Amino acid sequence: MTKTRHFQPEATGPLSGTRVLDLSRLVAGNMLSVQLADFGADVIKIEPPDGDPLRDWIDDGQSLHWKTYGRNKRSVLLNLRESVDMAALKALIPTADVFIENYRPGTLEKMGLAPDVLLALNPDLIVVRISGFGQTGPYAQNPGFGTLVEAMSGFAARTGFPDREPVLPPLALADMIAGIYGAQAVTMALLAREKGLAKGQVIDLSLLEPMYAVLGPEAAIYKVTGKVKERSGSASNTVSPRNVYKCNDGKYAALSGSTQTVAMRIFDIIGHPEMKTDPRFASNAERVRHRSLVDAPIAAWFAQRGREQALAEMRAAGATVGPVYDIADISADPHYAEREIIVDVEDAENGTLPMHNILPRLSETPGVWRRQAPGHGEHTRQVLRDAGIAEADIAQILKGAPS
Repeated sequence: MTKTRHFQPEATGPLSGTRVLDLSRLVAGNMLSVQLADFGADVIKIEPPDGDPLRDWIDDGQSLHWKTYGRNKRSVLLNLRESVDMAALKALIPTADVFIENYRPGTLEKMGLAPDVLLALNPDLIVVRISGFGQTGPYAQNPGFGTLVEAMSGFAARTGFPDREPVLPPLALADMIAGIYGAQAVTMALLAREKGLAKGQVIDLSLLEPMYAVLGPEAAIYKVTGKVKERSGSASNTVSPRNVYKCNDGKYAALSGSTQTVAMRIFDIIGHPEMKTDPRFASNAERVRHRSLVDAPIAAWFAQRGREQALAEMRAAGATVGPVYDIADISADPHYAEREIIVDVEDAENGTLPMHNILPRLSETPGVWRRQAPGHGEHTRQVLRDAGIAEADIAQILKGAPS
């Protein structure tokens, strides 16, 4: 049981003093900006009257996605179709270091907020443009949902079993990966600005390219071999043995023999030392070619044991093996607890709420817990007043706030 994290609005982190205007919606932009917010950046979510659609992702009546990815941010409600609201945004731009948007390419220009306009208002501004397929190219105007990117990146074609349909991830994976790349890009641009290598600049962040990049040397393999790799379930087209195996208690274990030494140990453990000298299994390349023959005796060995017994025997003999966890297993695991991978955070609605801890772990300048995810437009008056917006204009803007 970890101690509850309490929010401290005045806490500072390594990005304290950095202001981010986040006009994005849903996952990728929020994933990007929460990483900056977790390390002290003042992330101001510019939300339309209906709010960020992430607020509408509801579980058991609660917006748990928003609570998690809206943490450490402030919320300002602006209806950018109204001139007074647009003027307020333009008044905030000179105060900012980073500007994040994920409209369809060309929309920002139609709004009168093209990058050259933003950089004229603030030459030091880092503008992050998130889209499905990038700001240029034949697909730039296509809808940019992560599902399409996960399909078109090659990811889905590699996921699942060869006799079944391709499998999409059950979460916003492309958005998450793009958000991580985006946070890295912002910190690099901030460092370049600090070093005098650049002033402001534009980051063209597509969901497609990061998703493709994490798949590894797919293009090189295709060029050299001329072959398209087939789906292999939980097995691997690169390493054998490697798979998920069912134990006699109905639980699953994952095993990887990614080095020659470990593969040979596994053959000893399962009682088939003769496989070590069989030409079909003597090298990794041959084991991959004869993957089903490698898996069959390993699967039989696991099927004769409960998972804990199987893990203990494999680990004692130096094999690399682990359990397949669900969230209930994770919540009870001592390593997760000791490392505080999941922490309890104070929450107005639930008392406390478990969330992933702030990442990465920095020894001298760690991330900070400053505020719960904001209510829709919660900080509108405060932020606009600090920017010098007239009270009459603030009152007009707040007419569009939710009651």
